[in-house]
Amino acid sequence: MNSERRKIFLVDDNISNLTAGRSMLKNQYDIFPIPSGNKLFEILEKVTPDLILLDIEMPGMSGYEAIKKLKAEKETRDIPVIFLTARNDPGSELEGLNMGAVDYISKPFSPPLLLKRIENHLLTRNQQITLKDYNVNLQQMVRKQTRQVIELQNSILNTVTEMVEFRDDTTGGHIERTQSYLTLLVDALVRERIYWDEVSAWNLEFLIPSAQLHDVGKIAISDAILNKPGKLTPDEFETMKTHAAIGEAAIEGIMKTTTDNNFLRHAKIFAGTHHEKWDGSGYPRGLKNSLIPLQGRLMAIADVYDALITVRPYKKPFPAEEAERIIIEGREKHFDPVLVDLFRGLAPQFARIAERCNETLRYRAEAGGLKETA
Repeated sequence: MNSERRKIFLVDDNISNLTAGRSMLKNQYDIFPIPSGNKLFEILEKVTPDLILLDIEMPGMSGYEAIKKLKAEKETRDIPVIFLTARNDPGSELEGLNMGAVDYISKPFSPPLLLKRIENHLLTRNQQITLKDYNVNLQQMVRKQTRQVIELQNSILNTVTEMVEFRDDTTGGHIERTQSYLTLLVDALVRERIYWDEVSAWNLEFLIPSAQLHDVGKIAISDAILNKPGKLTPDEFETMKTHAAIGEAAIEGIMKTTTDNNFLRHAKIFAGTHHEKWDGSGYPRGLKNSLIPLQGRLMAIADVYDALITVRPYKKPFPAEEAERIIIEGREKHFDPVLVDLFRGLAPQFARIAERCNETLRYRAEAGGLKETA
């Protein structure tokens, strides 16, 4: 136990009991004799005791009323209370314990017994405080380690996605923009409680960053197809389409070597389903309607919108208004109608994100950094 002298409040309306109690305990503890329940709460405003010895039968405020008030306040609810009473019936004892007392001592009491009871309860209280401090420190350590793991994941993720964009120089800034679009859509789902059964189960700290891997399968596509300065032939397009399944399989392979793969689970879904279409005409599996995971339905809008507003070898960039019109026309064909309705209200924000990201790319290009492609 702590060598510092503990503070004990002795609350009793009988002056003789206060005097006798103080005499018994003063050699080991700092004793505060208190003549009433009302006075107890006045002193509690200035001093916090380690334990309270509380008489039950007092005028004005009884011990039962006092403990009820103690337990109702956050600042005092954890202070151990031992009832002191002349009553000697099991019903009274049970009532006191049910109200939160840690012990019940009948008067007149033996000094050695009282001292031992106090010692035991102070030891228990000290252990509780130590355990609470340990749990707080442990939680802080876990949060710190979790943050370090997330930072490592994001660092690896950024490296991989930069490799994808470096190889596919027709889509500069695509991953950054689609992640921003996705954030807008997911925030709106949360705000309006749309698809809430599913969305509420997501860890958004994992979901949004994992979307960066949606095109990771392009690493396996040859440069001749990936950066062809013109429209792809049917055979070349079939090859390009394999990037969805390839990305999904690559992420699944990593998942087999890990135990905690919530992060990768989202990434796998994004990679494998972002080219599926609401009417079932997409790839790689031709999934239809709600059989397409919600992550894929969200990314489909973000991915297509970005393809429309950026330069590609086979087309000029569409104005934001035209991109918005095409997305809306794809309702119930390419896109989930619920998400398209959500997109309508977010279209101006999509346009601002596109312009802001494109300005960044132009700045980098002028500064001799990335090639201007959007």
